[in-house]
Amino acid sequence: MTYLKPIINGVGNYYIEARTRDLRRTDVVIDYLGQQQIVEMKIWHGEEYNRRGELQLTKYLDDYALDRGYLLSFNFNKNKKVGMKEIHCDGKTILEVVV
Repeated sequence: MTYLKPIINGVGNYYIEARTRDLRRTDVVIDYLGQQQIVEMKIWHGEEYNRRGELQLTKYLDDYALDRGYLLSFNFNKNKKVGMKEIHCDGKTILEVVV
């Protein structure tokens, strides 16, 4: 959030734990230059847990009528593979970043 706030300052807003129509809570919704972005953040607990996070994000994207979202995964394993990859899940595009 410390990194994000100065970037969108004066040009947009961000909402933490914003509610969807069916009362689920997204991690971060960013309104910037007239566009909305959904960011889901997860701590890495394995492939299955990560897959559930992808499905959760696709449901949020459906709620906001968006086709693209972002998954930020925090991996504290010694042998982690950091980087960025694009995933296609349930007709949505997810940009996953592992740090």
